[in-house]
Amino acid sequence: MEAKAFLLHFILFVFICSHNSASSRILNKPSNFLSSASLPSGNAERLIKSFNLMPQHDVNIIAKGSPDAPRLVESQFNFPETIGMRNASGGPSVQEFGHYAGYYSIPSSKSAKMFYFFFESRTNNTDPVVIWLSGGPGCSGSVALFYENGPFTISDDLSLSWNDFGWDKVSNLIYVDQPVGTGFSYTSDPSDLRQDETGVSNDLYDFLQAFFKEHPKYAKNDFYITGESYAGHYIPALASRVHSANKNNEGVPINLKGFAIGNGLTNPEIQYGAYGDYALEMKLISESDHESLKQDYVDCQSGAKQCNLNGGEACSSARDACNNIFDQIMSKIKGTNYYDVRKKCVGDLCYDFSKMETFLNQENVRKALGVGDINFVSCSTAVYDAMVDDWMINLAVKIPALVEDGINVLVYAGEYDLICNWLGNSRWVEQMNWSGQKDFGATKTVPFLVDGKEAGLMKNHGPLTFLKVHDAGHLVPMDQPKASLQMLQTWMQGKLAAQTTGVTVRP
Repeated sequence: MEAKAFLLHFILFVFICSHNSASSRILNKPSNFLSSASLPSGNAERLIKSFNLMPQHDVNIIAKGSPDAPRLVESQFNFPETIGMRNASGGPSVQEFGHYAGYYSIPSSKSAKMFYFFFESRTNNTDPVVIWLSGGPGCSGSVALFYENGPFTISDDLSLSWNDFGWDKVSNLIYVDQPVGTGFSYTSDPSDLRQDETGVSNDLYDFLQAFFKEHPKYAKNDFYITGESYAGHYIPALASRVHSANKNNEGVPINLKGFAIGNGLTNPEIQYGAYGDYALEMKLISESDHESLKQDYVDCQSGAKQCNLNGGEACSSARDACNNIFDQIMSKIKGTNYYDVRKKCVGDLCYDFSKMETFLNQENVRKALGVGDINFVSCSTAVYDAMVDDWMINLAVKIPALVEDGINVLVYAGEYDLICNWLGNSRWVEQMNWSGQKDFGATKTVPFLVDGKEAGLMKNHGPLTFLKVHDAGHLVPMDQPKASLQMLQTWMQGKLAAQTTGVTVRP
């Protein structure tokens, strides 16, 4: 496998420049990010450097029958002691609870194997099963595992310690490297690289079927789908696939109770329209800039509608027109961290997630995980390129049928994220056409409290909740770990909805 000169787009979500863009236009959008095959390599290099990630390969496609291919199904793993396992606070070792890693074959593919981590709840194995999906498209779930809501964090010396606010404190937690080709997931057939959400959701459904067959004791647990950024596409698609399968008595029943989208890209037509308004509200641009962006949005909106009607080339044109809006905003605020507008990037560097790459690519760690000679691909250019026309598709249209059937939906967003800002997310939620739309719109916004203090603002009606998280950017679990854990727990228990209605919920 040859490395492509840094044409990688990291994990949150990398907005794309058009094919006709001059090199001076600004690159954007990752962590669950996006980017474009048409980007000059210099711009792509600057983008990946902003996260301090340098994957050695652009995708995990290996030769068919290669002796390097892992054959492990699943095993409990133990990181080598030389990596460092102690908790600085004197608590238990990270070895002292159930954690597993492995591969499942994907029957709907030619030869794909999907890699995952599974962490049993630190509290009770009857807790819900939660799957986390990172964005990209094409970025590994391990960024969230090590830097956001996983059971442990990674230190400068590559030692591991407990995360006091890991989501495994209230759930049995799965991180999966998907779509196939990223992280440690791999295939020997390039046709397994997915191009749309049908392919992505079918693969994830196959993965879940394999998981619950391997772990039947968890099959009756409540099940929730979570993620951030481009997972705003993945999550509704997977939820719809699971719900449909359950209705049709297909496979092992999955007890889907809800899904949560964090700072996601879900309805691009509406969300791109919010960029100018958010930037003006945050005093990032002037009134005249704002008026100019309104005119640009006319082309963006028209293109998005055509994309969702006709697909194909219309989606490429829409993406270019819409990303022009973001590019113009960034040209006014050069050096600003577009994942958290309170912050400046130091040189090329906005975040440093390099320890994760170093840790997972060490030979003894790969051996402990059973991945053989497979290299860790933090973000895959090839996976991104394969799905580039999926970007402008509206996935919010899949949600009304789910909420009508009582599937709980939480949409949350950190208030200082520009890329997937809270304003755009709140607008598509408000405009979603379902039986409770009018009542949701009339519902009062109330404080989300953590330790008696306001940590956000939220509104709820029936199964639908929207939460704006204070003092957070794109990566809410990293910026506000305690609030995000409480958010997850109270939402799964139905207590977030109770806060908005004033109903007392007994423990």
